[in-house]
Amino acid sequence: MFQLTLAIITRRLMAAIPTLVLLSLVVFVVLRLLPVDPLATLLPPSATAADSAALRAQLGFDKPIPMQFVIWIWEAVRGNLGNSINFHQPVTTLILAALPATVELAGVGLLMALLISIPGGVLAYVLYQRKREAVADVAVTLLQSVPSFLWALLLIIVFGVLWPVLPFSGRVGQEVTLPAITGLALIDLLLAGRLHDWLSALSHLFLPALSLALSFAPMVIRVLRSGLIDAANEPYVEVARLRGLSETRILWRHMLKNAVLPTITMIGVQFGFLFSGALLVEMIFGFPGVGNLMVQAVKANDMPLIQGIALLFCLLMLTINAIVDVTYVLLNPRLRSP
Repeated sequence: MFQLTLAIITRRLMAAIPTLVLLSLVVFVVLRLLPVDPLATLLPPSATAADSAALRAQLGFDKPIPMQFVIWIWEAVRGNLGNSINFHQPVTTLILAALPATVELAGVGLLMALLISIPGGVLAYVLYQRKREAVADVAVTLLQSVPSFLWALLLIIVFGVLWPVLPFSGRVGQEVTLPAITGLALIDLLLAGRLHDWLSALSHLFLPALSLALSFAPMVIRVLRSGLIDAANEPYVEVARLRGLSETRILWRHMLKNAVLPTITMIGVQFGFLFSGALLVEMIFGFPGVGNLMVQAVKANDMPLIQGIALLFCLLMLTINAIVDVTYVLLNPRLRSP
């Protein structure tokens, strides 16, 4: 099992290299073809053409685009993504400081989506069996029609304004200082034994994570229900009924295990939408993650920072796909044979 898992990870990593290079090249070239000058904010109004040329030479922008890309990708392999034009700090430092908040938000959002969608998918299947699938279809369609940013605004209005029971700005309360352990607030505060501050972090995370979950759950519900419908026609279900097992036990112990496999694949494929939604939700809730960092980079035409965040996004998606492949093999014994 370990060797098979390692082989899958190795194969995915090898396949990821050309994908990363190609996507990095596209982003790199597109940013340099835009009709904006990323150095405009660094030059004073009285700067001369000689000053502009000297600064371009200092930052390497005077070289041909292919050479710039080769230099950048080589430095990126060594962990150096350049310096931010706007923040005057290494891009790697800025991304590593903001990334834990986004990962925590997307992770909790995914967990909440599963807590909603797995019972929801089973309920949709039960309604289908009882010839009431129209009720489930309408409910799922309504949920799926509302994007994550609109869920965010609705949740703020309901639970932050009309019924102010949850905070809707920031990552923790102003009186809370996060310990520097893993960068994940919930884990760090729990390790530090600060339960009150942990509850503060959880309350700040609840609404943005729920807005992501509500937009992501309908897709999982649809796929899970379809998987259960297909599983209901499998021979092992008929055998289980002949053995006298109850429908509830057949559903939860046998059918769900097989129906969840295509659902896992869909989650991996669609996780990019969840992560993209997290970037937008961060702006709405003032959450200090990669989303807010990206907005500031775009506003300032900070090309090194935009390139670094784009590369990070590609790495995350490829990593998630590798994890999905490994999970699929672990849950499906038929794929374990050489």
